[in-house]
Amino acid sequence: MFGEKPTCNVCRKEIKGNDVVYVKMRYPSYKGMTEITAYLKNEGSFLCEDCFNNKTKR
Repeated sequence: MFGEKPTCNVCRKEIKGNDVVYVKMRYPSYKGMTEITAYLKNEGSFLCEDCFNNKTKR
């Protein structure tokens, strides 16, 4: 898990810098988060923009 690149949960496309993504996650219950990228990788589910648009059109 450590060092893996984030991927879209639907199409498995690799998420790259400056890509528009949608993340499903629980709101954190604690304060003081500083490393948002690591938190998103560990706690979030990513959808690329194409897959999100396809899901919302149905």
